[in-house]
Amino acid sequence: MKKKLIAITLMALPLIGISQNSKQIDSTAIFILDQMSHVIGDLESVTFKLNTSVDKINDDNNIEKHYSKSTVSMAGPNKLSARIKGDRGHHGYWYDGEYMTYYSFDENNYVTLEAPDNIIGMIDNMHLRFDFKFPAADFFYPSFTDDIIDDFDNIYFLGKRRVENTECYYIMATNDDMSVQIWIENGMYFLPKKMVIIYKNNRNLQYESTFQEWILNPNIPLASFEFLPPPNSKLIDILEN
Repeated sequence: MKKKLIAITLMALPLIGISQNSKQIDSTAIFILDQMSHVIGDLESVTFKLNTSVDKINDDNNIEKHYSKSTVSMAGPNKLSARIKGDRGHHGYWYDGEYMTYYSFDENNYVTLEAPDNIIGMIDNMHLRFDFKFPAADFFYPSFTDDIIDDFDNIYFLGKRRVENTECYYIMATNDDMSVQIWIENGMYFLPKKMVIIYKNNRNLQYESTFQEWILNPNIPLASFEFLPPPNSKLIDILEN
């Protein structure tokens, strides 16, 4: 993807293939993605949990899966906090609209950086400069559907599937290098439930994330987005990419 995120009876919608320079784009898939993006774009605040697995090549040239659990809070347009704990460590991000702080619970050190004044700008800036990765960031880009259309040759709606006892709309997007599968809840709010990315030209390595416990428009205390250094923690410097 470029940025490295009312009940409807869908059976009444036509399954039409749209051809754009030999692309095969299912209009129902685009409708569902747009509905999801509209709901996310209208949120004033949100919290959710995310379970993630990422394939990595180890020193013996074998594929290992690394697992993590994240808890994320966001309040638009310029507040975010996230805590990530998994096989590769325990760390967190705090963003208050002016500064972004990364803190390592394992090493008890942190870095605080000036950041753009909105969540999307901050995510882009921190990823480009320092390779920070924020959980499920893709779904929160206003251009999510357009990015899918631009980057993939085929986009399909493949019916309804169940994920963790939740009925979901199942969408697949493919190109020569990558396959992306997205499950979106069949409910009032079209919330994303699961995403799998398969890198075809890199030994079919996979990234998988599953959402849980969405809370829409909660009242989140502003203090939760402000980082307070724990006792004996160390302020460190990091180099830009």
